[in-house]
Amino acid sequence: MRLSHVIAALDELYPPSWAESWDAVGLVCGDPDQEVGRVLLAVDPVAAVVDEALEWGADLVVCHHPLLLRGVHSVAATTPKGRLIHRMIANGVALHTAHTNADVAGPGVSDALARAVGLTGELRPIVPAADDPRRGLGRIGELDGPVTLREFARRAAVGLPSTTWGLRAAGDPDRAVRTVAVCGGAGDSLLDTVRAAGVDVYLTADLRHHPASEFAEHGGPALVDAAHWATEWPWLADAARRLTAAVPEAGKLETRVSTIVTDAWSLHAEGEQ
Repeated sequence: MRLSHVIAALDELYPPSWAESWDAVGLVCGDPDQEVGRVLLAVDPVAAVVDEALEWGADLVVCHHPLLLRGVHSVAATTPKGRLIHRMIANGVALHTAHTNADVAGPGVSDALARAVGLTGELRPIVPAADDPRRGLGRIGELDGPVTLREFARRAAVGLPSTTWGLRAAGDPDRAVRTVAVCGGAGDSLLDTVRAAGVDVYLTADLRHHPASEFAEHGGPALVDAAHWATEWPWLADAARRLTAAVPEAGKLETRVSTIVTDAWSLHAEGEQ
């Protein structure tokens, strides 16, 4: 199967036109005419993921985060990103990015996150897309029944991959929660929208001190802050399944989800109490 066929399927699932104007999505390196038999999916295009791709014999790496988000004038091997590009090209491994276009897809990153933390039934976007209310940023859904914030945080921690960051919650641990909003990746830009949506708890990543503190002072939903990587990793398996179903002669394509934890934080320490 040619790389061009796989990229066409990915672009059908996650159209580049859905990406934010500042984003950089699509094929980063690779010959559209090269043959592809194995596809590795990962959140981050980092050296450890490329090591795994080469060890497994992948022909294509599909990553959520862009390698070259900002414009560059050189990919010399004297820089980490340049070395990564050189290694991939030298070994015939292509790289493709699906970032904010996968965030707003339906199903997309936040759908997979919602299922991972226990939401069932119908999901709706926090911010619907202008041209299709079925897709957009974030998701809102329901748990099977009300649980305490403490129990919801515990279940979410079990449903998401383990990281040094873990999960943090803001709010009364014993408050009842059932209606849940989630957003994969950094989601504090949606805090005001979530408050207006009338949900019980909002789970996302990268919540900063001041916005979270001010949000809590106004009352409203509890907050759960997870590791950025962990909130986006569940999407990889969904993307792999959808890609396999979408490509012609799917039996000729093998996919693998990387389980390497590429979250930026690798150590957690606590002082004596």
